[in-house]
Amino acid sequence: MALDALILGLLDLRPMTGYDLKKAFDGTVAHFWSADQSQIYRTLARLENDGLVDVRVIPQEGKPDRREHRLTDDGRARLSEWLRSPLPDEKPREPFLARLFFVGRADDPEQVRTLIAERREAGRRHLATLESIPVADGDLAARLRSATLRNGILQTQAELVWLDELEAAL
Repeated sequence: MALDALILGLLDLRPMTGYDLKKAFDGTVAHFWSADQSQIYRTLARLENDGLVDVRVIPQEGKPDRREHRLTDDGRARLSEWLRSPLPDEKPREPFLARLFFVGRADDPEQVRTLIAERREAGRRHLATLESIPVADGDLAARLRSATLRNGILQTQAELVWLDELEAAL
């Protein structure tokens, strides 16, 4: 339900095409959620079949028609229901930490350093992406969106510090 809810939430901000939604994922919620284009389109089709979104076809000259998705009243109700529902218990899954946990069995410090270097580079790229997202200002909704971005930035910065400490401890 989480991807459904995120798409409903983004469409609650404004009507969007599947392409627009992918850009919105990458430019607004990348610090806590990702979705590839095919996931977005599959989910949009299901939401449309469930009557939670409507599609308006907008003809374009020399290009394929634009399929703009909008929330229906049922879609807004489902989003509100999700926002009020209790948070599920989260079971973390972190492939990097799983590898780090077991990489010592090879007794190869270079393999460990390579793993750390790859994670550090990914973290730096992720931090640069997050820092390029505009910070919203204004009403409560905008301030909360900014707060989630700040959380992502701080978590990524903390991991980069931790990676430096880990490497120094080797």
